[in-house]
Amino acid sequence: MSQIHTLVTLHVLSAIIWIGGMITIRFVVHPLRLAWEDEQIRIDRNLAATKGLLILVLPFVFISIGTGFVLAAHPKAVSSASLILIKEIIWLVMALNYFWIFLRRNIAQRAFNNFDLFGAKRVMMPLANFFLPLNIILGLIELWLGVSLRGV
Repeated sequence: MSQIHTLVTLHVLSAIIWIGGMITIRFVVHPLRLAWEDEQIRIDRNLAATKGLLILVLPFVFISIGTGFVLAAHPKAVSSASLILIKEIIWLVMALNYFWIFLRRNIAQRAFNNFDLFGAKRVMMPLANFFLPLNIILGLIELWLGVSLRGV
Protein backbone atom coordinates (compact mmCIF):
# COMPACT_ATOMS: atom_id res chain seq x y z
CA MET A 1 0.00 0.00 0.00
CA SER A 2 1.40 3.39 -0.94
CA GLN A 3 1.75 6.36 1.39
CA ILE A 4 -1.13 8.17 -0.33
CA HIS A 5 -3.46 5.18 0.26
CA THR A 6 -2.51 5.14 3.93
CA LEU A 7 -3.15 8.88 4.23
CA VAL A 8 -6.53 8.65 2.48
CA THR A 9 -7.49 5.71 4.70
CA LEU A 10 -6.54 7.61 7.87
CA HIS A 11 -8.30 10.72 6.59
CA VAL A 12 -11.56 8.89 5.81
CA LEU A 13 -11.44 6.81 9.00
CA SER A 14 -10.95 9.88 11.17
CA ALA A 15 -13.79 11.69 9.37
CA ILE A 16 -16.09 8.70 9.89
CA ILE A 17 -15.30 8.53 13.60
CA TRP A 18 -15.64 12.31 14.06
CA ILE A 19 -18.89 12.66 12.11
CA GLY A 20 -20.28 9.30 13.21
CA GLY A 21 -19.68 10.19 16.84
CA MET A 22 -21.56 13.45 16.45
CA ILE A 23 -24.46 11.72 14.70
CA THR A 24 -24.61 9.07 17.43
CA ILE A 25 -24.64 11.63 20.23
CA ARG A 26 -27.24 13.84 18.54
CA PHE A 27 -29.66 11.25 17.23
CA VAL A 28 -29.23 8.28 19.59
CA VAL A 29 -27.77 9.26 22.94
CA HIS A 30 -29.37 12.70 23.31
CA PRO A 31 -32.98 11.52 22.69
CA LEU A 32 -32.49 8.63 25.13
CA ARG A 33 -31.30 11.06 27.78
CA LEU A 34 -34.43 13.15 27.34
CA ALA A 35 -36.55 10.17 28.38
CA TRP A 36 -35.19 10.25 31.94
CA GLU A 37 -37.48 12.11 34.28
CA ASP A 38 -35.00 13.56 36.79
CA GLU A 39 -33.52 16.70 35.26
CA GLN A 40 -30.36 16.58 37.35
CA ILE A 41 -29.56 13.03 36.20
CA ARG A 42 -30.41 13.93 32.60
CA ILE A 43 -28.08 16.96 32.59
CA ASP A 44 -25.31 15.05 34.37
CA ARG A 45 -25.43 12.18 31.88
CA ASN A 46 -25.63 14.54 28.89
CA LEU A 47 -22.54 16.33 30.16
CA ALA A 48 -20.75 13.01 30.65
CA ALA A 49 -21.74 11.69 27.21
CA THR A 50 -20.71 14.92 25.51
CA LYS A 51 -17.37 14.90 27.33
CA GLY A 52 -16.79 11.29 26.31
CA LEU A 53 -17.49 12.11 22.66
CA LEU A 54 -15.28 15.19 22.67
CA ILE A 55 -12.35 13.30 24.19
CA LEU A 56 -12.85 10.30 21.88
CA VAL A 57 -12.86 12.33 18.68
CA LEU A 58 -10.13 14.85 19.58
CA PRO A 59 -7.26 12.82 18.09
CA PHE A 60 -9.37 12.15 14.99
CA VAL A 61 -10.01 15.87 14.53
CA PHE A 62 -6.25 16.42 14.40
CA ILE A 63 -5.63 13.36 12.20
CA SER A 64 -8.34 14.43 9.75
CA ILE A 65 -7.07 17.98 9.45
CA GLY A 66 -3.41 16.91 9.31
CA THR A 67 -3.93 14.26 6.67
CA GLY A 68 -6.15 16.69 4.75
CA PHE A 69 -3.33 19.22 4.52
CA VAL A 70 -0.83 16.55 3.45
CA LEU A 71 -3.24 15.22 0.83
CA ALA A 72 -3.90 18.78 -0.41
CA ALA A 73 -0.17 19.21 -1.02
CA HIS A 74 -0.02 16.05 -3.14
CA PRO A 75 0.78 16.75 -6.82
CA LYS A 76 -2.49 15.18 -8.01
CA ALA A 77 -4.42 17.72 -5.94
CA VAL A 78 -3.14 20.78 -7.80
CA SER A 79 -5.85 20.55 -10.47
CA SER A 80 -8.54 20.62 -7.77
CA ALA A 81 -7.19 23.58 -5.80
CA SER A 82 -10.54 25.38 -5.46
CA LEU A 83 -12.31 22.27 -4.16
CA ILE A 84 -9.47 21.64 -1.73
CA LEU A 85 -9.67 25.21 -0.48
CA ILE A 86 -13.41 24.80 0.14
CA LYS A 87 -12.75 21.58 2.03
CA GLU A 88 -10.03 23.21 4.14
CA ILE A 89 -12.32 26.12 5.03
CA ILE A 90 -15.12 23.76 6.02
CA TRP A 91 -12.74 21.65 8.14
CA LEU A 92 -11.48 24.82 9.81
CA VAL A 93 -15.05 25.89 10.63
CA MET A 94 -15.78 22.39 11.94
CA ALA A 95 -12.65 22.39 14.10
CA LEU A 96 -13.43 25.84 15.52
CA ASN A 97 -17.00 24.71 16.16
CA TYR A 98 -15.69 21.55 17.87
CA PHE A 99 -13.50 23.62 20.20
CA TRP A 100 -16.40 26.01 20.86
CA ILE A 101 -18.54 23.01 21.88
CA PHE A 102 -15.68 21.78 24.07
CA LEU A 103 -15.36 25.14 25.85
CA ARG A 104 -19.10 25.63 26.27
CA ARG A 105 -19.52 22.10 27.61
CA ASN A 106 -16.91 22.87 30.27
CA ILE A 107 -18.81 26.04 31.21
CA ALA A 108 -21.99 23.96 31.53
CA GLN A 109 -20.11 21.46 33.70
CA ARG A 110 -18.99 24.24 36.05
CA ALA A 111 -22.56 25.51 36.29
CA PHE A 112 -23.79 21.98 37.02
CA ASN A 113 -21.08 21.50 39.68
CA ASN A 114 -22.31 24.73 41.31
CA PHE A 115 -25.86 23.30 41.38
CA ASP A 116 -27.03 25.71 38.67
CA LEU A 117 -29.12 23.26 36.64
CA PHE A 118 -30.83 26.02 34.69
CA GLY A 119 -27.46 27.57 33.75
CA ALA A 120 -26.04 24.22 32.66
CA LYS A 121 -29.12 23.47 30.60
CA ARG A 122 -29.10 26.97 29.06
CA VAL A 123 -25.48 26.51 27.94
CA MET A 124 -25.98 22.97 26.62
CA MET A 125 -29.18 23.55 24.61
CA PRO A 126 -27.56 25.51 21.74
CA LEU A 127 -24.78 22.92 21.58
CA ALA A 128 -27.24 20.10 21.05
CA ASN A 129 -29.69 22.02 18.87
CA PHE A 130 -27.40 24.12 16.68
CA PHE A 131 -23.64 23.62 16.97
CA LEU A 132 -23.60 19.81 16.89
CA PRO A 133 -26.07 19.59 13.96
CA LEU A 134 -24.03 22.27 12.16
CA ASN A 135 -20.91 20.11 12.41
CA ILE A 136 -22.85 17.06 11.27
CA ILE A 137 -24.11 18.87 8.18
CA LEU A 138 -20.68 20.32 7.40
CA GLY A 139 -19.11 16.90 7.94
CA LEU A 140 -21.50 15.24 5.50
CA ILE A 141 -20.73 17.97 2.95
CA GLU A 142 -17.04 17.29 3.55
CA LEU A 143 -17.50 13.59 2.90
CA TRP A 144 -19.34 14.31 -0.34
CA LEU A 145 -16.65 16.77 -1.46
CA GLY A 146 -13.94 14.28 -0.56
CA VAL A 147 -15.54 11.60 -2.71
CA SER A 148 -15.89 14.12 -5.52
CA LEU A 149 -12.26 15.11 -5.14
CA ARG A 150 -11.06 11.52 -5.42
CA GLY A 151 -13.06 11.07 -8.61
CA VAL A 152 -15.45 8.37 -7.50
